[in-house]
Amino acid sequence: MRQRRLMNQINVVPYIDVMLVLLIIFMVATPMMQTSSVNLPSVAKAPTPPAKAIEVRLNEDLTLVFQDRASKAPERTVNRDELVAALQDAQARNPEQPVLIAADKKVRYESVMDLMDLLQRNQVQKVGLLVQSGKK
Repeated sequence: MRQRRLMNQINVVPYIDVMLVLLIIFMVATPMMQTSSVNLPSVAKAPTPPAKAIEVRLNEDLTLVFQDRASKAPERTVNRDELVAALQDAQARNPEQPVLIAADKKVRYESVMDLMDLLQRNQVQKVGLLVQSGKK
């Protein structure tokens, strides 16, 4: 009977094959990846909001306050359905009238995006965000 010798070598050929396949996959996939840049508005250069805009304020407790600056009506607390109806009515009278969303600093970004999505789904045009100018 023959005695087996201990083998103290590692066969690395399968690892090299796997590495080369992964390298080829990354080389092919990398040019297809799209990168995007986000241009965030600078609050130091915030434009003055138009005087005749409709302002929708989103408070910290997620209540909505509607104010039409053009009609100089007092602001009122509304729910989402009343807000959509009021905005559609105001934009039916004046389609060029912008809508500005003023969210409290402590409101989650998701809540602001939900409100913007609601307005977009209901064909409310010219929606923007109201920011406060900072001191620089």
